[in-house]
Amino acid sequence: MNDDLIFLVPGIDMDELNYLKSLTKDLTPEQLKTFAMLYNTERRKPDHILIGGLLGLVVVAGVQRFMVNQIGMGILYFFTAGLCFIGTIIDLINYKKLAFEFNQQVASKVVRASVNLSD
Repeated sequence: MNDDLIFLVPGIDMDELNYLKSLTKDLTPEQLKTFAMLYNTERRKPDHILIGGLLGLVVVAGVQRFMVNQIGMGILYFFTAGLCFIGTIIDLINYKKLAFEFNQQVASKVVRASVNLSD
């Protein structure tokens, strides 16, 4: 049933797909479509996090942290120039992990919302 996720969530990688399959295994097809619609509006693509990190390196430090709702870290990066650029470089290396962790939080929130909407 949740094999449709690969078609419902464009640009998804295997780790995220496996996580979403385990999270949505008990959803009905209608709930799954609601989940995918809500999830697509709130999830962050790793490429966008990478672009935010590059902007953080060149223009305004911390953009990538604001994008994943880590406001405190974003402010810290802003005032310390990305922790003297070291934190920003680490984020550029780990941009997929930042996106995946944010998307996990979004998915768990959205799956509860999609179940509540269908009840």
